Amino acid sequence: MTENARNSSSAPDPEASTRRYYETGDVDAFYDIVWGGEDIHIGVYAHAQEEIAKASHRTVQHAGDRVADLLGRDTTVLDLGSGYGGSARALAERFGCPVVALDLSEEHNRRNRATNARRGLDHLIEVTTGSLTSLPYEAKCFDVVWSLEVLCHVTDRAGALGEAVRVLKPGGALVFSDIMAAEQAPAATLRPALSRLGVDSLATPSSYLQCLAGLGLKADFEDLTVHLTTHYARLDEEVRRRAGELRSIISPAYVDELLANLPLWTDITRRGLLRWGLFHARRTAVTD
Repeated sequence: MTENARNSSSAPDPEASTRRYYETGDVDAFYDIVWGGEDIHIGVYAHAQEEIAKASHRTVQHAGDRVADLLGRDTTVLDLGSGYGGSARALAERFGCPVVALDLSEEHNRRNRATNARRGLDHLIEVTTGSLTSLPYEAKCFDVVWSLEVLCHVTDRAGALGEAVRVLKPGGALVFSDIMAAEQAPAATLRPALSRLGVDSLATPSSYLQCLAGLGLKADFEDLTVHLTTHYARLDEEVRRRAGELRSIISPAYVDELLANLPLWTDITRRGLLRWGLFHARRTAVTD
């Protein structure tokens, strides 16, 4: 075996780490009980004590508003990192559009398919297992590419965005949100909070805008960071309030990990070290 092969075989696999994190029963139970089990991403809050699930669903509605002019029965959405399928179902119900829901976790995909069938949406939603950095689709085949808080788990973010743009039709839209570092935030300060997710570093708003410009897209960024601060404060509050209930359902060790880690997230958001918001970009109607 060559030295390169030895290094490759021993190097950590970010996709495998992400899959392991999201496929544990503890994580699923936490997302069900505290986050609502449908829309697992940052919420847009009407007030500081709003239910997490309601605020998280509002994010889907808000992102959908940005691309509503493109969506209908004759257009198709690719939902990258579709998770439990909340976005896919919301878009299919609201616009009647077919949605392809792609996620790395086959466990999530099984749950997504089952929920779609119960809700009578399986004829509109195709669920598939795959990687954001190697999409199994032809070029220029989707009207909208969508992703909510998934790129932060991807090592090759530029590659993932390149793939998203590759499969986007001329005139189509890319809309995504992500948790990012503030432009001057020290990586070492963020690392203790990021450890629970197996993430070493985050992108910044400017790095995403630069990447999108390099891919030939004109993009805008809607800074919604104020909701990130509220969101992690709400998660911290709910875990502490329901710690006894959680310990009866999921492992006490995981509850203890949450109780230790969530205050770190709350702290770095309040200190202005993180950013969160929505990117919206359109591909030109005429391409090569």
